[in-house]
Formats: sequence, C-alpha cells, structure tokens
Amino acid sequence: MFRRFFALAVLAGAVGSSFAQGMDNPDWKEQDAPPPPPLRTTGLIPLEVPGSSLRFGVDPASVAVGKDGVVRYVVVAQSSSGAVNGIYEGLSCSGGSVRIYARHNPDSGWVPAGTTLWTPLHQTANSRYSLQVARTGACVGHAPNGNAAQIVRDLRSGVDHRFEKY
Repeated sequence: MFRRFFALAVLAGAVGSSFAQGMDNPDWKEQDAPPPPPLRTTGLIPLEVPGSSLRFGVDPASVAVGKDGVVRYVVVAQSSSGAVNGIYEGLSCSGGSVRIYARHNPDSGWVPAGTTLWTPLHQTANSRYSLQVARTGACVGHAPNGNAAQIVRDLRSGVDHRFEKY
C-alpha cells in the first residue's frame, strides 16, 4: 500500500513538474502564443460567474496546453442585449495569473492586446471568469490539469466528477 502511494506521489510530482512553468524560475520563458482561432459562439462550455450580468463560455476547441505550461483558451462573453465579445488568454496555474493576448470585436475581429503583463487571478476584478476556468478544470494545484482533452472534460463535468481521470 505504501509503495503504491509513494509511486503515485512520485508520478504526480513528475507530471506536475513537467507541466508547471514555474514563473518564479528565472530560466522559464513563455512561448509565443499562437494566433487566436476563429470566434465561435456555439458549443461553448458555460461558466458560472457569480455576480456577473454577462454569460460566459469557453470554446472547447480553443483549449490548448503549451510546452511552457500555459493553458490558452477563448472565453466568449454575452450581454443580455446580445452583444458578444471574445477574449483569448493564457492561464498560468503555477503562477496563479492570467494574461490577455487578444480581444474580439464584432466590427474588427481579433485585435492583439499588445504588451500585457501576467496579472494575479485574485487581484483582477475583470477576470473572475478566468478564476472560474482555473478552478473548474484548467488547473490542479499549481499545474495544468493534464492535456487539453482532460481540461475540456473537467470543465464540462459536474462538480462531483471534476478531476477524475477517465
């Protein structure tokens, strides 16, 4: 029993460290973010964002985990009047922070956000949805929740089934 527990602990540490980017590691370098995918408004995974009048959803086809450990995805926000906006961002599970790469405007399409900084998830009032993405499927502790398929499964799952390996 102890051997099995120890082996699982070692494996978990190895997997976590291979994905964790370690933003506090001076040797870590973020990869260039790929361009955002076309904006989709159907088939989104709904996010519950308490206190927001907007409806949020993650495009499951946009979820990717980079070799640098950054989870990248598109979030779509819709107002009650029907206005739709997209946000292409990266999530650092190891750093507990988020970075916006581009925003989608209905008139002009994707517009690069320019030089943006990593912002702590807990200090960013405008990205409560990012915190929900991290908590409900993208991160396990300080590492990405495996690959993109696992993250999408857990974002779609009920709270009782998140983080199960199928």
